[in-house]
Amino acid sequence: MDLRKMRLDEPAPGTFSEERDEYERDYARLIQSPAFRRLQGKSQVFGAGSGDYYRTRLTHSLEVSQIAREVARRLGKQYPFLAAKEHPGLILDPAVVEIASLAHDLGHPPFGHKGEEVLNRLLSEQYGMSYEGNAQNYRILMFLEKRAGSGSGMDLTAAVLLAINKYPYCLDDPGRLKGLYRSEWQEIAAIRDLWKLPEGALTLEAQLMDLCDDIAYSTHDIEDGIRAGKIQMNRTFFEDNRLIHHLVQEIEEDQGNMDIGWDQVDIPAMVRRVLERYLDQWEALYVEYDQEPSRTRREMKARWVSVFANKVGIIDDPEKGWKKVTLVDGGVEDLEALRTMEILKKLAWVTLVKDFRVQRLQKRSEIMISKLWDSFIVPEHGRLIIPPDWIENYELHKNEWSWPRFVADYISGMTDTYAEKVYSELYASKTGSIYEMD
Repeated sequence: MDLRKMRLDEPAPGTFSEERDEYERDYARLIQSPAFRRLQGKSQVFGAGSGDYYRTRLTHSLEVSQIAREVARRLGKQYPFLAAKEHPGLILDPAVVEIASLAHDLGHPPFGHKGEEVLNRLLSEQYGMSYEGNAQNYRILMFLEKRAGSGSGMDLTAAVLLAINKYPYCLDDPGRLKGLYRSEWQEIAAIRDLWKLPEGALTLEAQLMDLCDDIAYSTHDIEDGIRAGKIQMNRTFFEDNRLIHHLVQEIEEDQGNMDIGWDQVDIPAMVRRVLERYLDQWEALYVEYDQEPSRTRREMKARWVSVFANKVGIIDDPEKGWKKVTLVDGGVEDLEALRTMEILKKLAWVTLVKDFRVQRLQKRSEIMISKLWDSFIVPEHGRLIIPPDWIENYELHKNEWSWPRFVADYISGMTDTYAEKVYSELYASKTGSIYEMD
């Protein structure tokens, strides 16, 4: 059996066409799933429903998949070793990367990272359990999303499951902040053992998906910020010492990005240099495009995506005895480009997420999720106000599905709008018809 196309369950008879490739089947299962459709109602930076222009989790995922597929296609022509297919984890199939990119954010709860933070706090403080978006992704893919004849959720191929797995650890192990819940990790770990993947090593497809996610964050979120007026394209804004200070502070406090050589540079000086380069480019394009901010904004985004995407390459990773997908210049890792990308990501974070109005919305979402949790967490009360199909599913699996995890699964699957609707039904003074469809 092809290790990359194996599935945890046998396919249900009569549900597929023999003419389709296994990855085409994965793609169809994913994009036709309720979990994928719900991404249109989940926040990216601005709340879903803030306006038709701004990105949601759905449009973000589509953009990541487009970048990743094109880069995978280029790398396949550029690196001859990929054609040898000597190891199932050292292959870059554009279709697998595309599917993984489309699926990488399914586990995000309503209201973005704030929703994730609140659910994790409630679970950990009261029950000693964790909630984490990447782990929840696998709950959805391997359990919550049902399809006929499958006991493993969507029952995707091994290659796609591992291409989504950018944190190959068990979240329940001591000290782990990212990973998978033990229930799903056991099966993923078994696939990794079958593939003979080194401990902690990611498949090339998982690495590329993760890197293209960063490329999208560092370019697309800034475009949304400029459109919303949160990032002002003028010298006063870009040279503000408070902005510089906040960016430097975010970089220094982010322990997850210490491996790109921040100790080799003067961080404040580099932040100023990147911001100056960005604004200079904007001003030149603004003149070139007859002072049209919309065209300038789109061209800026396109050029920066191109800058980063064209630098993606593969190098040896001696520490792991593996390969590394990263930004490359002259056959070595381009730390300058990686730091530049990180500065642009922090620019979006500081100006958008840290904006006091966004913080107000996040505080509101924290209150709503906490109240929903309080309403559902006592089983005798919760089972009366949770949809019957969810209760029926819980009864079928309650031997391995605790009530607190069940409640977290239910809340995390909500879109922003649906969470607000249920909250209003439970706590607001007036609401719409009780016969509105859930």
